[in-house]
Amino acid sequence: MKPKITITLVERKGASPCHRGHRVGDRFDYDTERGKLCPMAMHVAFPYIDILRYGGQPPRAKCGEVRFCCPDSDVINVFRIDVAE
Repeated sequence: MKPKITITLVERKGASPCHRGHRVGDRFDYDTERGKLCPMAMHVAFPYIDILRYGGQPPRAKCGEVRFCCPDSDVINVFRIDVAE
């Protein structure tokens, strides 16, 4: 059984609002709601999720969390990936 993956928008560093309308605090269940997440952000998230699902350890932020950023340089949403096993 694959672990449950949750993606949460935890910070925005860019000057522009998200083009997809995401806001800090938004949370997405990878298995049931990934279609609601911006496709650009999902493209960045997938390698991390793939590594986690198959038992690997992706790079972690200084805070110890698995984080990735939206590739839109005007927005720069920061997402956290949580795994519930």
